Amino acid sequence: MLDQIQAASIDELIDQTIPKAIQLEKPLDLPKSKTEASFLKEFKKLASKNKIYKSFIGLGYYDTIVPGVILRNILENPGWYTAYTPYQAEIAQGRLEALINFQTMVMDLTGMEMANASLLDEATAAAEAMTMLFASKPRDKKNASKFFVDEKIFPQTKDLLITRAAPIGIELVIAPLSELDLTDVDLFGILLQYPNLDGEVIDHKQLVASAKENNVLTAFASDLLSLTLLTSPGEMGADVVVGTSQRFGVPMGYGGPHAAFFATKEAYKRQIPGRIIGVSVDKEGNRAYRMALQTREQHIKREKATSNICTAQVLLAVMAGMYAVYHGPKSLKEIAARTHGLAQLTAKALKMIGYEQLNKNFFDTIKIKTDPVQQSKIKAFALSAEMNFRYEEGAVVLAFDQAKTISDVKAVVEVFSKSVNHRVEFDWAKMVSELELSYPEGLMRTSEYLTHPVFNQFHSEHEMLRYIKRLENKDLSLVHSMISLGSCTMKLNATTEMIPVTWPEFGQLHPFAPQDQAAGYYELFQNLRNWLSEITGFADTSLQPNSGAQGEYAGLMVIRAYHQSRGDHHRNIALIPTSAHGTNPASAVMAGMKVVLVKCDESGNIDVEDLRAKAESHKENLASLMVTYPSTHGVFEEAIQEICQIIHDNGGQVYMDGANMNAQVGLTSPGRIGADVCHLNLHKTFCIPHGGGGPGMGPICVAEHLVPFLPGNPLIETGGTSAISSISAAPYGSASILPISYAYIAMMGGDGLTNATKIAILNANYIKSRLETHYPILYTGKEGRAAHEMILDCRAFKEIGIEVEDIAKRLMDYGFHAPTVSFPVAGTLMVEPTESETKAELDRFCDAMIAIRAEIQEVYEGKADKENNVLKNAPHTAQLALADNWDFPYSREKAVYPLPFVKGNKFWPSVRRVDSAYGDRNLMCSCIPVEEYADAEVEA
Repeated sequence: MLDQIQAASIDELIDQTIPKAIQLEKPLDLPKSKTEASFLKEFKKLASKNKIYKSFIGLGYYDTIVPGVILRNILENPGWYTAYTPYQAEIAQGRLEALINFQTMVMDLTGMEMANASLLDEATAAAEAMTMLFASKPRDKKNASKFFVDEKIFPQTKDLLITRAAPIGIELVIAPLSELDLTDVDLFGILLQYPNLDGEVIDHKQLVASAKENNVLTAFASDLLSLTLLTSPGEMGADVVVGTSQRFGVPMGYGGPHAAFFATKEAYKRQIPGRIIGVSVDKEGNRAYRMALQTREQHIKREKATSNICTAQVLLAVMAGMYAVYHGPKSLKEIAARTHGLAQLTAKALKMIGYEQLNKNFFDTIKIKTDPVQQSKIKAFALSAEMNFRYEEGAVVLAFDQAKTISDVKAVVEVFSKSVNHRVEFDWAKMVSELELSYPEGLMRTSEYLTHPVFNQFHSEHEMLRYIKRLENKDLSLVHSMISLGSCTMKLNATTEMIPVTWPEFGQLHPFAPQDQAAGYYELFQNLRNWLSEITGFADTSLQPNSGAQGEYAGLMVIRAYHQSRGDHHRNIALIPTSAHGTNPASAVMAGMKVVLVKCDESGNIDVEDLRAKAESHKENLASLMVTYPSTHGVFEEAIQEICQIIHDNGGQVYMDGANMNAQVGLTSPGRIGADVCHLNLHKTFCIPHGGGGPGMGPICVAEHLVPFLPGNPLIETGGTSAISSISAAPYGSASILPISYAYIAMMGGDGLTNATKIAILNANYIKSRLETHYPILYTGKEGRAAHEMILDCRAFKEIGIEVEDIAKRLMDYGFHAPTVSFPVAGTLMVEPTESETKAELDRFCDAMIAIRAEIQEVYEGKADKENNVLKNAPHTAQLALADNWDFPYSREKAVYPLPFVKGNKFWPSVRRVDSAYGDRNLMCSCIPVEEYADAEVEA
């Protein structure tokens, strides 16, 4: 490989790639690397420090039973967890169908017309609802800025709403519902928790009707399982419904990851944040799924975007949707009724002991009146029985779930009996027989849900297994071939890193359990914070942001808090290069900043003089620069230290986007280049799998002066001494996937991580060298080297009618997922091989790209028709190849076996090219109609 790129050694290559001035002067100070076997043995000891108590805390986090068929065949299956975001729909039909199931489930249960493919957590989903309603105000409310929040909202949601509201000019009013004034002309929306914080279920139909009369929009934060029994918010007239699908077969995981849901009316389809999966048709008119256009609004609207969400919790949404498929409407209702019955039974028994239950109507949560002495005793007895209750002033709150049994009810009642030293002999069988499911008219659900065949035919494990496998077989993932996505770093998700994720010591902890029960987690957090701070050259790290976009936002909010602490409330200008990822300007606007774009020169680097001029002209108000390094163009810019100094000289702070940290680790660092804060995509550089488009984690690392402002949490003490309010619902974001990055760093050690970065740069330059005589390479560094990725310029092919999309689709016939298409430059492919790929796999990819260039040449030379050729017709399905008629001017073999290696490992796209424009014109985001479903099953 070194011979191919004409370098004497890897170190010489690194010196030609990374400016000497920013290279690290000493190795990373990290613990010595561990073998896989020794790591697992030691990590099991760490995990055992977590104590698994029975949780009755609730607050949106509940024990659940993960069906074994879903655990083994989705969560533990690399065929599902190593796939990428379904931007190439033809090779992602399986998870797209699974997400359609999720959306349909959410729409049915909430009673709404549309749903997205999930958001990060319930609190951020509620914040997205608030900002969407703020952006969608009726004309007569265009100046309204008040958003009323019922005080009986979950505390973590309340805290996150505070974070999001202030920077964009929303006035939050958090108060009892009795103080709600719907006639207030400055009120644009309200948020209700249903069932509420106390567990009370209230019929809000009249309130919503009154809100409508006053042009006030309504959002509900709701419990999905409860909606199998309770009237849906949609039937009450809600405009938006949010919540989490966690209790649909996804472990609590000390806070995540969990798929939040967001459902709304069709009227808001162009404002929905995140991703929506829609139904379209392929080239032959067959039904096919794909992501709808508006789901990447921040890339289109940039600084005018109302949301920076560019991800979903796909893997978890798939699990939750499959949970509904497996159980079906009947069993889901039984699970809900049983959960409600356990709560009823407990309330009944406690009343017989002498306790008062305060909720008039409830689903799974009861509120027991107590005095301080009783509460202190209850807590002591509960902890000794290894149970966690929720303690409020004057009451103990108990939340039940699918995993609880009558034995648990008896244990709870025993604790309360001991606390007042009063025992009653219960006839449990009689008490159970007397239970009934009864809610007042208006609260009891009468409408049907999950009537689609997909929720009513896979209830045996064997059929469920086959259904999951059938969908998996439609998707290309890292189990098939390399996925060379620039800016997305699709590297190996090693099996040993993944094993601890499903250990109960990490999965079954409630995020608001007493901290001494999570000693293993806290040791993990502390070590990981230290390691990431060392890698980035910074003073400390917050593990709270649970996506890259949330990391961006968190970094900017910390910068904002720093300026405000110095009295610089006026600093609100964010300088952003024109090459930046689309989430950058969206995040800046959400943080209350005004975006000023900085030009790039013809080499793709930041125009330093334009930057200097703009920094100086905005000197009084400059808040930050957002910069990606190496650049989005795949180049280590020589002037990066000068760029950072210009910002500092003019009173600003430097936020570095960590999307390309794969090229920095061990060789340079954000601290070394002069940045003040960076976020890290743990699902890129640090090996958390992309999971088909999520989960992810986006911790932020900060310099010493920003440490006091790291984000906190209202229930668990975390963050800095002057912590900003929450960025995510849970104090440590999606904590249960942090063991993956922990394992990666522990097993690699400093030397291994540094070597991985070198190999990533070597692999990129090897591909560059093999392809540069076939495709122009758009940008390189001063010595002609690429960083860890490069941009192939395909724009010239337009003159013969070949688009970059044609190359992307043709790669499917060779068994590859396309590199990043048309980002950051339209009409290009951005290729990143990572360090995980062997030379043999790199060569297969290069051979495919060279063969495709030869196919393009055939069009240039007139040997292939401009419209009817292998590129324009790609991808070619098995159904097409096996058809009796072959009406193409090239052979079947050329279509489907273009190179010899393809025959030995053929991946067949399940549909032909999908018509995205048709899908956007005819937006449908639920399961295809029943009558068409029958036809589709026959065809399949």
